[in-house]
Amino acid sequence: MTPYLLHQLLAPGAAGSPDRIAVLGRKRSLSYRELDQASNRLAHRLRQRGIAMGDRVGIDLDKSPEAVIAIYGILKAGAAYVPLDPRAPARRAAFIVENCRMRGLVTSGDRLARLEPALTAVPPCVILLEADAPGDAAALEDAPAAPPPDPGLVEQDLAYILYTSGSTGEPKGVMISHRAALTFVNWAVDYFGLRPGDRFANHAPLHFDLSIFDLFAAAAVGASVALVPPAVAIFPRNLADWIEESRITVWYSVPSALTQLALHGAPERHAYGRLRLVLFAGEVFPVEHLRRLTGQIPRAAYFNLYGPTETNVCTVHPVPAPLPMGSAPLPVGRACANTEVFALDEQGRPAAPGESGELFVRGPSLMQGYWERPEQTQAVLLPHPLHPERPERVYRTGDLVRLDQAGDYHFLGRRDAQVKSRGYRIELGEIEAALYRHPAVAEAAVIAVPHEEFGCTLRGVIVAREGHNIDRGDLEALCAELLPPYMIPAEFQFRAALPKTSSGKLDRKALQQA
Repeated sequence: MTPYLLHQLLAPGAAGSPDRIAVLGRKRSLSYRELDQASNRLAHRLRQRGIAMGDRVGIDLDKSPEAVIAIYGILKAGAAYVPLDPRAPARRAAFIVENCRMRGLVTSGDRLARLEPALTAVPPCVILLEADAPGDAAALEDAPAAPPPDPGLVEQDLAYILYTSGSTGEPKGVMISHRAALTFVNWAVDYFGLRPGDRFANHAPLHFDLSIFDLFAAAAVGASVALVPPAVAIFPRNLADWIEESRITVWYSVPSALTQLALHGAPERHAYGRLRLVLFAGEVFPVEHLRRLTGQIPRAAYFNLYGPTETNVCTVHPVPAPLPMGSAPLPVGRACANTEVFALDEQGRPAAPGESGELFVRGPSLMQGYWERPEQTQAVLLPHPLHPERPERVYRTGDLVRLDQAGDYHFLGRRDAQVKSRGYRIELGEIEAALYRHPAVAEAAVIAVPHEEFGCTLRGVIVAREGHNIDRGDLEALCAELLPPYMIPAEFQFRAALPKTSSGKLDRKALQQA
């Protein structure tokens, strides 16, 4: 059966290799049969509690086999899953719950107790799914197996919503259909030659778009995915040991994680005979660190992937071996199959090789839009600027690129105030909006400071109201209430005034140089 829906990827593995491990967690593992049956039971439980096709159901769980059951169970119920960041403040998580009008929430007792005080209303369907507690989880284990519900989904229906940093001061939800996700998954399976014997490492959080590859590409070929424990992920030497001990064959993460591995993990202690693919995306990989890593793990093939959440991956560049001398960043490469990418200059004309232009993307992997933000959706999903008679839309990325003579695109930067840190997309305006909530802040600006290992860190520049003093700890506490950890500035500067342009706007260039 050709899968038209993401959860249909489980069926071949459950039928053909039911005892093969699908998910390896820190405390338990799931075979394909167990994952398929547990997610079927959850789907029926959701339907019995009123979840209907198109409803949004949140997942507020730590990364675990239970969270993977939740993803597939929600999809099988005909709903769209909305993963919450377990490390985000309760107020931010509550905003997402209420913004997309969640009808259901799959969580644990502890996480619900943390979230509930920040909500104006708890979703009508709450299922407690946790490994160490009785209740819904036990019922899902004990209930008789049954085929999944048939809610009547088609491939254009919504599969999930991933919330990213928003320039308006609030996170925005990127809506991805089954078709868009499967377009990327099917391409990845073919392009990388993924196979049943592979073991994927899931390093990315489940609310981060890199996790789509880990979970669904593994299921597409009946492979196993090992969830990287958080305590392992933050210690490079432990991570190096875990990769070897877990017999990982396919790795996909942001470059900063691999940089930490190369610099501090001493991966040369292991042979890594099984690791055959190393994929990275989300930020620029400093070539000197990549060269170090390829020397430590020489048997693997390396690939640079590019694509915002709104497009899935849209370009790819195989890393040459050996790497060329010099420190010029790698290209982001060429369009994936069934995808068109092109760059336009400031006059809206195709940028010639060597010229800078803004990148546009066309193809079936594009998002449906931003949840209930029609104006922002219309600003980036446009008629084809070169062929307006075509019915489909193209996505305006906001990324500046240059095409080289060989046909590869090179990333040059952004045309707005968006930055990347540790692979996360961050709108500086959202952090600034949080800082302005402090009653003594007269002006606030946030800039990205280049960092050798993480790409960049964040610096908040503050002007206090006359007669007021501001404590750094108060600003950090305020940010911790409103923002996830990766968006909290690493440092703060206090100034008498912020630099302005002749028109009175904030001069970010001067601020960066000061």
